[in-house]
Amino acid sequence: MELKNAIAITGGIASGKSSVCSLLRLYGYSIIDADKIAHNALSVLKDKVILEFGTEILDSNVDIDRKKLGAIVFFDDKKRKKLEGILHPFIRNEILQKAKDLEKYKKAYFVDIPLFFEVKEKYPINRILLVYTPKAIQIDRLIKRDNIKTELAIKKIQSQMDIESKIALSTDIIDNSKDLVHLQSQVESFIKTL
Repeated sequence: MELKNAIAITGGIASGKSSVCSLLRLYGYSIIDADKIAHNALSVLKDKVILEFGTEILDSNVDIDRKKLGAIVFFDDKKRKKLEGILHPFIRNEILQKAKDLEKYKKAYFVDIPLFFEVKEKYPINRILLVYTPKAIQIDRLIKRDNIKTELAIKKIQSQMDIESKIALSTDIIDNSKDLVHLQSQVESFIKTL
């Protein structure tokens, strides 16, 4: 099943995908948010995740602490792949179901998938919008946003495909290396191509 009206939004961590999605929502576009679905997947598949990673990933409310889990998987490729193996089938199924519902309207919509290029099972989406930010800015934003040390910010960025490599694989690029006014003009220019 090809998703004819879908446009994938991807980028690197802290590249500004959320800001682009917020602007697109303001212009009336529907967004399927893979991160929200992933949050839900952690709840739905909580027992499987605990079985794999142990109770040390839980917070005081006995919920999965995403920061504790993230600290484990960002430093260990094998563990990250284990987590992806648990979560991705659920996430993929949810995304495809929501996309199927939106396809009925025959109108452009967006699927925000941060790891679009990294996931094994490719999504049947032909148009890919990359939110591009140079690595130095990504690191700076990530440190400020998550209040983390430089080393962890670099490790998180390195856990994903290099953003420069994603440029050649994308059909459209939005530059998010400047301020919000610049980003808005980039989004508006992109919308004119739809």
